[in-house]
Amino acid sequence: MQIEDSIFRILIIIFSIVIHEVSHGFMAYALGDHTAEREGRLTFNPIKHFDPIGSFLVPLLTINTPFAFGWAKPVPYNPHNLHDKKWGEAKVAFAGPGSNLLLALIFSIVIRLGSVGIILLSPAVIKILVWIIVINLSLAVVNLIPLYPLDGSRIFFSVLPYHLRHIQEFMMRYMFVFLAFFLLFMGGVISFFVEGLFHLFTNL
Repeated sequence: MQIEDSIFRILIIIFSIVIHEVSHGFMAYALGDHTAEREGRLTFNPIKHFDPIGSFLVPLLTINTPFAFGWAKPVPYNPHNLHDKKWGEAKVAFAGPGSNLLLALIFSIVIRLGSVGIILLSPAVIKILVWIIVINLSLAVVNLIPLYPLDGSRIFFSVLPYHLRHIQEFMMRYMFVFLAFFLLFMGGVISFFVEGLFHLFTNL
């Protein structure tokens, strides 16, 4: 892969994870919590969200894998301030991967419009659009995995009956074991879902 391609892909990852995190903050804000706003985190300025490992090292190491990945500093929120006490945390959690799915959908529509000749797209532009779609689908799929501390775990914990809360404690206690196992042995499953969604969204 050319160095220019790698730089473009890393930049796409950075801005995609920034949008992901800011979406958490905006959803919390819409539900009554102003923590992110007070701390200056409701901004798309990547410097405010930069995490040396998640925003640079991990994207650099995964740039040539089937699913490039990364993360930004989590946008803070106080669940006790949310108006929706039952589903508020799940809504905040889904806002992140939901924003990535929305980005993938928007740019997929652009590709579909280009494929039928409504708009003209050069091969270079199509390549960048494909990167944007694949990266955002990867971020959405990985984050929706119900393993702590991924967003999917917070959605899962929201629907978990109270008498099964010990499952949440167990998952949080051994989160590194679960995550390591999944990322080491289930990469093919992630790629399968990303590829399936890519074909569904773009028809390519």
